[in-house]
Amino acid sequence: MGRRTVTRNGTHPRHDLDQVIHTPVRLSIMAALAAAEKVEFRFLRDTIEVSDSLLSKHMLTLEEAGYVAVEKAFISKKPGTWLSLTPKGRKAFQDYVAVLEKIMKGAPDA
Repeated sequence: MGRRTVTRNGTHPRHDLDQVIHTPVRLSIMAALAAAEKVEFRFLRDTIEVSDSLLSKHMLTLEEAGYVAVEKAFISKKPGTWLSLTPKGRKAFQDYVAVLEKIMKGAPDA
């Protein structure tokens, strides 16, 4: 019989999914931010199809986890909010995707 390595919380790789990222809205945010250097708040809101308040709520969670940086700036005298992944956030997203790939392959963490 093959030997199984125990992951953080059990033998199935799903136990290694980052719970900060593991909601549909936060996963959508992380995926969108991973594809760009930085993204404007309204563009992200429209891209992932959520309200301002819902995006703000989830951005706060990601910011508190150290995954997202928020930058406020004026462009042509108009205020704007720019969002980007921190190095910690980019690593967390890469790790999350790697765990999803293990799950999709049906292989336990080895």
